[in-house]
Amino acid sequence: MAKGTVIVDAGDTGGADAHLDTQQSLGQLVSTATSDLSALVHDEIALLKAETREDIKRAGAGGAALGIAAVLVLFGIPVLSFAAAYGLHALGLALGWSFLIVFGVHLLLGGVVAVWGIAKMRKMSKPERAMNSAKETATVISDSLRGRGHPVDRRKPAADVARSES
Repeated sequence: MAKGTVIVDAGDTGGADAHLDTQQSLGQLVSTATSDLSALVHDEIALLKAETREDIKRAGAGGAALGIAAVLVLFGIPVLSFAAAYGLHALGLALGWSFLIVFGVHLLLGGVVAVWGIAKMRKMSKPERAMNSAKETATVISDSLRGRGHPVDRRKPAADVARSES
């Protein structure tokens, strides 16, 4: 046998199987990465929903209060003004002053309800946890695209956030 000659057994398929195993492992890695990224995006959305749910309720209460204030000011003025103004006039006040006093009372009530509604809306807060989590995810993804390693974070999801089942 000549020097440098390699004898290959026809029954030996170790090289081909090793190549197929590498391709299969790479495919599995891509599939796992895709499903993990999909689950991560679903979890980010669930966190944002959980964090903004309370703010949406506050905004609804504030909006309802502002709507009530508008109804009191716009539709209540004609009906209540006539009744109250004629009542004050019956007590001996001039008719013009009676209407002006009643109008001022309705504006005052509408202003109080409007201030209460604005105070409710100012209590809304930014979704801090979701924003921080999204920034962290973006950093991890950009680091992995650049080839940098990152520590594996094994934290449990927050109790009030439903984990997606992908």
